[in-house]
Amino acid sequence: MSTLSVGTIKSASSAAPVFQNSSGTQVGTLCRAWVSFDGFTQSKRDDFNVSTITDVATGRYRINFTNALPNANYCAVAMVGNFESTTTANTSVNTDGTRSTTQFAIRVVSGDANTADKRDINLAFFAE
Repeated sequence: MSTLSVGTIKSASSAAPVFQNSSGTQVGTLCRAWVSFDGFTQSKRDDFNVSTITDVATGRYRINFTNALPNANYCAVAMVGNFESTTTANTSVNTDGTRSTTQFAIRVVSGDANTADKRDINLAFFAE
């Protein structure tokens, strides 16, 4: 086994680097975008490839990507919570409209089926 220790990995083309096994089969890609933000203020705690977060309505947001994703068939992964306490009963994050390569709309739904702002909203986007 070898260890590769570098400061930067750069693709030979404009596409993102692809990870392959020894027989050349693709085994993974990098996360294309991610963000952790406060749903009350839309302020980003940290992010990668997310330019802005638009507050559409209570519990509804549009995540805008800095660089477009390669297609609209990406996987979005989400986690939501209160941030300042340990209680978040039956809260979910749902898509809220048609996804595109430049933005992704979400709706945060609480246990009573109403949309709700939450302090800790986290999303990650994966695409080939």
